Amino acid sequence: MPIQSFGKNERLSSRKLIERLFEEGHSFFEFPFRVVMLQLDDSDIFSGMHPCQLLTSVSKRNFRSAVRRNRIKRLMRETYRKNKAPLIDHMVVHNKRLALGLIYTGKKMPVYQHMETKIIRIIDRLILEIKSENNT
Repeated sequence: MPIQSFGKNERLSSRKLIERLFEEGHSFFEFPFRVVMLQLDDSDIFSGMHPCQLLTSVSKRNFRSAVRRNRIKRLMRETYRKNKAPLIDHMVVHNKRLALGLIYTGKKMPVYQHMETKIIRIIDRLILEIKSENNT
């Protein structure tokens, strides 16, 4: 049974790494999420980090209330926490690191079950994209 925690070391908080994520990262859209990913090698500056660090964001334009924004971010972190095991295992096996940004772009408050299916789909797609990047 994998550890289902989301500790402080799994949160993306390095300003340099966040800037690099949005400058150099590859992004794709899986409604209602925009996903930005940056794959890092062990030779990189941030090699001491957790295999996969996550940044969550919700637009203030779409959700004026901080309570609603924080609720959506909590749901995002919870669904990621429960379903991250295959992604973490894949990153450890290939000795890679991943900086990941999940940006909620929807205009309605999400339902947990719908968000969970989307995040599972995102994790599967991330694994496929990492495999294809490693093969080329």
